[in-house]
Amino acid sequence: MKRSATRGSLARAPGMLPSMRWYRRLPRTVIMLGFVSLFTDLSSEMIYPLLPLFLTGVLGAGPAALGLIEGVAESTASILKLASGWLSDRVGKRKPLVTLGYGIASFARPLIGLATAWPAVLALRFLDRSGKGVRTSPRDALLADVTPDDLRGAAYGVHRAMDHAGAVLGPLVAVVLLRAAGLAMRQIFLLAAIPGVIVLAILILGVREPRRPQHESHAGIGALREAAGPLRPFLIALLVFTLGNSTDAFLLLRLSDAGIGTAAVAGLWAAHNVVRMASNWFGGRLSDVAGRRRMMLTGWTLYALVYATFALGHGRTLFVVTFLGYGLYFGLTEPVEKAWVADLAPTGSRGAAFGLYHLAIGLAALPASVLFGAAWKIWGAPVAFGAGAALAAIAALLLRGVPEPGAHRA
Repeated sequence: MKRSATRGSLARAPGMLPSMRWYRRLPRTVIMLGFVSLFTDLSSEMIYPLLPLFLTGVLGAGPAALGLIEGVAESTASILKLASGWLSDRVGKRKPLVTLGYGIASFARPLIGLATAWPAVLALRFLDRSGKGVRTSPRDALLADVTPDDLRGAAYGVHRAMDHAGAVLGPLVAVVLLRAAGLAMRQIFLLAAIPGVIVLAILILGVREPRRPQHESHAGIGALREAAGPLRPFLIALLVFTLGNSTDAFLLLRLSDAGIGTAAVAGLWAAHNVVRMASNWFGGRLSDVAGRRRMMLTGWTLYALVYATFALGHGRTLFVVTFLGYGLYFGLTEPVEKAWVADLAPTGSRGAAFGLYHLAIGLAALPASVLFGAAWKIWGAPVAFGAGAALAAIAALLLRGVPEPGAHRA
């Protein structure tokens, strides 16, 4: 009897055993969308690491063509994220757009294996990224729609963790197919259709969208204004931070310049993605308890310290430890940013709010890498990384003016 009473008291004690089982309270749709992202990234990462070699070695395209392909694809995705988010608010349904977006990408991506010239790859990458643009904002809004407020960070954290799991598995599958099975790149690209079919099956059979009250749907430009109002301070801080958040390729280049070999850099990248996956799983839930601003400030401060270390530090060991620690930054920020957007946005304009969020990141991401590369070339790596650290610090100061979650509710 005493043993049973002890178990009962433990089960009811706040912050103990039940808090360790928070993932059991996540809605089924959150888990299903997590698997959708896992298989989508598995499919995408079977192709993406091989694409530059395929373009240059098989199709004879140069770096300019590769830059054009990626630039057009990513710019298109940013614009469509805004439009699709707004449309999901207007029609009052998100799942059709989510399914359409994943369907476009799942259809287009494997067809790269049939391409005989780089313009065909351009067209297919355009379709692939267009699919991403169509699905992303409605999907993020749907995650908020189905999740209780006190688990919102956890939902985005689990989703991002499963997304990163697919990014870890995809290149491994490609390597096995290349080395062990002896398949050609074209064959691997075509096999990427299999995870795509699984994605569509999960979406059709496993994802359920709650019925939304008619008064929650908003139409016209007013929905964008309604979403933009409470988000403005957050988006300004995010824009400043993103201007200093260049591509991680520069970090890899810095590791290489420090004398770390190519194989070791590849291994560090894989380990870094594992850290990202684990930190997202726990970071989102921690933001539900510790607060969004505290988590974001910690994450952006860690980012500034990482970039300052890469600017001023010396020695391979220091860089390796710092780079692995950099993976923690993603768990402190990726799910928290989305949860904070959902907290601040009016319920009927969540899709538009996520569209604005993704557009802000997309607008700042391209000049961020261009400016970083120019600074490295002209003044050297320490100045470029130092500027990134400074912008992160400025953004952290701006973040203090963003309302805490719960300050705005529709």
